[in-house]
Amino acid sequence: MTDTMKAIVLTRFGGADAFELRDVPVPPVGPRQVRVQVHATAVNPLDYQIRRGDYTDHVPLPAIIGHDVSGVVAEVGSHVSEFGIGDEVYYTPQIFQGPGSYAEQHVVDVDVVGRKPANISHLEAASLTLVGGTVWEAFVTRAQLLVGETILIHGGAGGVGTIAIQVAKAIGARVITTARRHDHDFVRSLGADDVIDFAAEDYVDAVARLTGGTGANVIFDTIGGDTLTRSPLALADLGRVVSLVDIAQPQNLAAAWGKNAAYHFVFTRQNRGKLDALTNLIERGLVKPVIGATLPLARMGEAHELLENGSAYELRGKVAIDVAGDTVVLPRRRR
Repeated sequence: MTDTMKAIVLTRFGGADAFELRDVPVPPVGPRQVRVQVHATAVNPLDYQIRRGDYTDHVPLPAIIGHDVSGVVAEVGSHVSEFGIGDEVYYTPQIFQGPGSYAEQHVVDVDVVGRKPANISHLEAASLTLVGGTVWEAFVTRAQLLVGETILIHGGAGGVGTIAIQVAKAIGARVITTARRHDHDFVRSLGADDVIDFAAEDYVDAVARLTGGTGANVIFDTIGGDTLTRSPLALADLGRVVSLVDIAQPQNLAAAWGKNAAYHFVFTRQNRGKLDALTNLIERGLVKPVIGATLPLARMGEAHELLENGSAYELRGKVAIDVAGDTVVLPRRRR
């Protein structure tokens, strides 16, 4: 093993040009840690929020960020028995607790590491860890989505939405999602039962029409703003709203009070249990990752721009990073 590795380093808070490709030291491995040769990572909205300066108090610069790893165990600590050298693993690095995944090597506490699903690639596995763990937390731990319930998933064609639709269907729910007209066939192929063209119809009216006025038992918000504010209008009695988005201003919850609704704001915690549950769904063929773009590690700034300006492209699913290779797959620009 060499003592240094290539990594994308955030040198300042700002635009996508704030990254530099550098040689940095490989961290030492503690007794309950493993060192992973990173084959792939992915880009999340959390990543560009950190890059632009939303969490300056939690990220001392210079920093290696990134929240998805799929790779191969290259070294194990003295007290690790769960994995051995050569094992394929995937996980989300502990958020705000050390270097992230934009690097050729990553050292991590073994308790958050899961066995990579055998039937998908490293690029596909890396596109799942943060998103999949978040969806599992949202649906199973928080909303406790039940067989036969109706869920409204905002933004079904996005990186989170594509996995949310599949997990909700695996649970046995009826799935309504919002998407642009040209994405309707795509989200139906993932399992959506009904699709709302949010550009042509108000989603509150559409949910009332599709549920006979009953409303959705669960609403999963990946967008925030007006979408979060008006979600209780589309809820059934005793409904649950689960949001991934920070609240920019106080919410008017009068409509939620009348439904006796519960609100959950999810910032997922990492653990092996969630990954093992996801692996089970993936290996049973119930969940398949969707990758909309792939770029090599050195083009991280371009990957950030793609995700931030996703509406300008025909981007479905995740932006993945081929750390071990030089794969380039770009989405088409919208006309």
